[in-house]
Amino acid sequence: MSPRRARRRGPFERPDGRGAGRPIESVPGVDRVETAPDGDWVVRNVSGPALGKAYRCPGCEQEIRSGVPHIVSWPAWPGGEEERRHWHTACWRNRANRGPGRNRY
Repeated sequence: MSPRRARRRGPFERPDGRGAGRPIESVPGVDRVETAPDGDWVVRNVSGPALGKAYRCPGCEQEIRSGVPHIVSWPAWPGGEEERRHWHTACWRNRANRGPGRNRY
């Protein structure tokens, strides 16, 4: 028996580089569009156990640790998925109350 076993590559692991990044698309029934004074946003709830890495919340600038349920949002315009951000759920709800000098995302 060979010491190495062949592993089937996933659809985002092609050697030619095509599909190297997982595409972000709006998923019907999972994503929702929220309208707020700062614009329209596509919002997705993320369950904690599905994560493998930590993110930095733009609302409180604290780390969102792996295993913590949170929200991913991006602007609801074409190409807006490149600007997606991971937020604590409470920080997302309170983003309109942030003080001056803070970015919107």
